[in-house]
Amino acid sequence: MVDETFTDQEQARRDKLAKYRELGVDPFGQRYEKMHDASEIIELVKGKTSQEIDAFNLRVKVAGRIMAIRRMGKASFVNIKDRSGSIQAYIGIDIVGEKAYEVFRLADLGDIVGLAGRVMLTRTGEITIRAEEYTHLTKALRPLPEKFHGLTDVEERYRHRYVDLIVNDESRRIALLRPRIIRAMQQYFDESGFVEVETSVLSPILGGANARPFVTHHNALDKDFYLRIATELPLKKLMVGGIERVYEFGRLFRNEGMDTRHNPEFTTVELYQAYGNLEDMRHLAESVLRYAAVKVLGTTQLPWGDKIIDLGSPFRWVSMLELVKEKTGIDFGGEMPFEKAKALAEKRGIHIEKHMTGVGHIIMAFFDEFCEADLIQPTFVHSYPIEVSPLTKKSSDPRFVDRFELFINGTEFGNAYTELNDPIDQKERFLAQLHAKELGDEEANEMDTDFLEALEYGMPPAGGIGMGIDRIIMLMANQQSIREVILFPCMRDK
Repeated sequence: MVDETFTDQEQARRDKLAKYRELGVDPFGQRYEKMHDASEIIELVKGKTSQEIDAFNLRVKVAGRIMAIRRMGKASFVNIKDRSGSIQAYIGIDIVGEKAYEVFRLADLGDIVGLAGRVMLTRTGEITIRAEEYTHLTKALRPLPEKFHGLTDVEERYRHRYVDLIVNDESRRIALLRPRIIRAMQQYFDESGFVEVETSVLSPILGGANARPFVTHHNALDKDFYLRIATELPLKKLMVGGIERVYEFGRLFRNEGMDTRHNPEFTTVELYQAYGNLEDMRHLAESVLRYAAVKVLGTTQLPWGDKIIDLGSPFRWVSMLELVKEKTGIDFGGEMPFEKAKALAEKRGIHIEKHMTGVGHIIMAFFDEFCEADLIQPTFVHSYPIEVSPLTKKSSDPRFVDRFELFINGTEFGNAYTELNDPIDQKERFLAQLHAKELGDEEANEMDTDFLEALEYGMPPAGGIGMGIDRIIMLMANQQSIREVILFPCMRDK
């Protein structure tokens, strides 16, 4: 049921609707041919004197939201905000005419209007539109917060993002920065010979990553489907089909917790290169971040909180075993029985889950507990245990695989493999994942027989990588919460 209880301000605005109609004006407007943006106008006359601007005789037509009004009887100043920024306008009854000024008298903060006129400079030196035409376009029935301080509750900012974008220039900056970063990354991939594709969001199989899924039901088929947790397996099938360099910017869904770095619905880019390997993915990840930073921000030295992240220097390359030894003094490099590894973990306060049945699980737990948070500057951590990497090619030491993850400021930004293309080995990995699921690992992969069949047709040796787009935007926009870079993040009920 709609709440019909209005504040005094809301009721006053509704009462004006009839007055607009009496004046022959639709309170919710018609098409308006906007010719200029505020920033464009300012750029055209910036630095000119009043006399030069008058001689320039720049006539403009703008549309935007009224953010400030200073009424002075038969003349007023308003501040109009559009997609590019704000500009002042002068509205005088002697210029726009009595009827238009009567319509203007009904204006409130937040209303959307159109103005046409000549650009001038006020006595105080402010670039201003001297309005010759005033057109009401849309009545705002709810008042805006008087200042941004009126919308200080962070949760309310996210719930009412449309208001946040109106009054908060920083939120608007981030919203417009995000597509520019994605476009820059797409441009880099395209110029490197990769093809962008789209694959299905609904999947009958849980695969491509270790994560808890969202489950939905298809009525016509009377069958459950998962919202995809990764785009990996269909992209590999495309490599089998001959698309040798392929990538997808895709929305993924994981039924997990929410915090400053996690949202159940998020965006990644996954990319696969036939005839490549982990070294190719290392070069690509480092290069695309550097390219996007320079193209969009003009620098590789990025402030993030109280730190400066250096994307210009070569990223560190270090194995997981080396990092664990650095932080704990424990060397897992030689042969070690599981019970000994388990005892070392318990001595250090690491909880052992039922499905953690190999030494690799213990090594990964040590890394998570003691190493990850300290990886501030860009670092590739390579050589992951085989137990936690079901889709990755084995390295020369069969206990480990050709895999790295990229960490910046203690946060994972990317995950890359030399891809497993042996269907027999892959089937054994899937069977191990099914056993882990039986032992209680809700994130374990299921058996994807169609993917195994595809591999049997032959997938070329390949490198692959997935990178978290939201976290890349956080870095480049200098934001500490993922909710600042997602326009409509998932929210708990009030």
